[in-house]
Amino acid sequence: MTDTTRKTADDAELDKSKAPLLEHLIELRKRLLLCVLVLGVSFGICLWQARPIFGFLAQPLLAAGQGRLVYTGIFEAFFAEIKVAFFAALMVSFPFIANQIWRFVAPGLYSREKKAFAPFLILTPFLFLGGAAMAYYFCMPVALKFLMSYQGSIGGVQAEALPGIGNYLSFSMHFLFGFGVAFLLPVLLMLLNAAGLVTRHQLKRGRRYAIVIAFVVAAVLTPPDVISQLLLAGPLAILYEISLLAMWITEKRREKKARAEAAEAEAA
Repeated sequence: MTDTTRKTADDAELDKSKAPLLEHLIELRKRLLLCVLVLGVSFGICLWQARPIFGFLAQPLLAAGQGRLVYTGIFEAFFAEIKVAFFAALMVSFPFIANQIWRFVAPGLYSREKKAFAPFLILTPFLFLGGAAMAYYFCMPVALKFLMSYQGSIGGVQAEALPGIGNYLSFSMHFLFGFGVAFLLPVLLMLLNAAGLVTRHQLKRGRRYAIVIAFVVAAVLTPPDVISQLLLAGPLAILYEISLLAMWITEKRREKKARAEAAEAEAA
């Protein structure tokens, strides 16, 4: 199939999906209402199970040898449960919300663009959950053991850690959300590459700047201690290299496909 024929077929497919502005607004309203409904139902269920969820989030703290949380504000424990429920509801609802965004955007894309974007859409929730899992099972226990190690006698004065419920919840959400978002880096870079906004050679030349940016992002997304920042900046640098490798593999496949199409065209 020649480029002209492919373009004509794509244009015809796109014309079929065209709709008046009002229909697009009605469709957008429908998708938004569905997202709000699912988020609301998820929030209700998570609020009902807020204490078990918070107990799950507290396991890294227990593993670090700290078995006590305090709250000094009258409403602190109540609002902590609300935050836990909303955070958990966002995590649970994310795949559905991403699917609704895709269903709204997809009709405006060519078939080849749909095929290009679909793998990234599928990978996004898995990468996000992978980052959150790494934060929960590895990075949070390491960071907490380091931070809890400051307990003890300091010049004859006994220092004891008494983390507050709200403080620990903020710490946990920073870690889980920060690592989840950071693990989407390959998806972002691959999309930029597929859109033609950046090339592998540009990213390769900018490696040193990427490492600096990784540490800046880690400083923003994690609690303000060096160990937490290193635990995120390291994986970010590794994910950057993995993205470059994935782009190289994609380029080789494209070259192979182009050669095969050129050979078919010559044979015809």
